[in-house]
Amino acid sequence: MTRLETDALVTGADGPYWDGLIAGTLRLQQCAACQTWHWPAVWRCSDCGSWGHDWRTIEPRGTIYSWTRTWHAFGGLEALAKPFVIAVVELAAAGGIRIAGIMEDPGAVYIGQDVSGTITTTPFGESEVPAVRWHA
Repeated sequence: MTRLETDALVTGADGPYWDGLIAGTLRLQQCAACQTWHWPAVWRCSDCGSWGHDWRTIEPRGTIYSWTRTWHAFGGLEALAKPFVIAVVELAAAGGIRIAGIMEDPGAVYIGQDVSGTITTTPFGESEVPAVRWHA
């Protein structure tokens, strides 16, 4: 997937996040002044007021903070086999920032479970969008 194909995703404060996923990496925003992690991305740090941010490449590893098993289709995700599990994963390496993604072969899922992620794509409507897929 090229940036041209995903311009709708990469216009805003979170553009570098989407660029990272397209390139196969997980990048998250950290304030250059006070080192506070931000997600969703911001233009200005809410802790210190700085406008400077760095985008750090983070290993997609963490623990499940929350999850839900979906048994029905809903807008854009009809192509996913049901049921599917969406997990919100807390990333210790990024100050506890939480990132959502679909669990691959979820089996027994529980809060606090260690998971790792793979950068891939997920069907959304007629398109494929970059995403993190979590694995126990």
